[in-house]
Amino acid sequence: MSADADGELMRRVKRGDTVAFAELVDRYQQPVINFIGRTLQDFTEAEDVAQNVFVQVFKSAQRYQETAKFTTWLFTIARNLCLNELRRRARHPAEPMDASPAGTEDAPVRQYADRAATGPTEALLRGELEQKVEEAIADLPENQRTALLLCREEELSYEEIAEVLGCSLSATKSLIHRARETLKARLKPYLQTGAWGEPDAP
Repeated sequence: MSADADGELMRRVKRGDTVAFAELVDRYQQPVINFIGRTLQDFTEAEDVAQNVFVQVFKSAQRYQETAKFTTWLFTIARNLCLNELRRRARHPAEPMDASPAGTEDAPVRQYADRAATGPTEALLRGELEQKVEEAIADLPENQRTALLLCREEELSYEEIAEVLGCSLSATKSLIHRARETLKARLKPYLQTGAWGEPDAP
């Protein structure tokens, strides 16, 4: 869906059009759940937090400015709610959490290769690789993890990620670079050379 299409849907949402809102939810619900699940390392709770994200979208529709890309605004809301949850957990560390470890069946499958074309042994090795990648991403500092996920998974531009993070463009590029360097160092025994290489400059 194009930014113009998102903007048109939001104009309709501002007028109270619930059908347009449902279209936005259908389009972005799974990416938001994936982002939240990997940020909180809890895919069970991710659906509840994602629901709150879209409640905020609907309630705050009148404040949405079309000068901002909808996905930038959406993931800013998602990140803020994730930070609220992380702060809550920090205040109450003894509370039990039904967190699903990275790489379990509750986590969305990351397709790094066509498994149908691989044998059982190679598929097993790739499954182990995916778990190592998820663990390495989960261990990154929050701002580096968020920047990397938005860049790699949601394909936001550096400028859009900077808006979500509320920092400068140069700081955003530095965060993504440091995240990639950390992952390359940690995953060097598992990843082929260049798997986490720097992308072409935007």
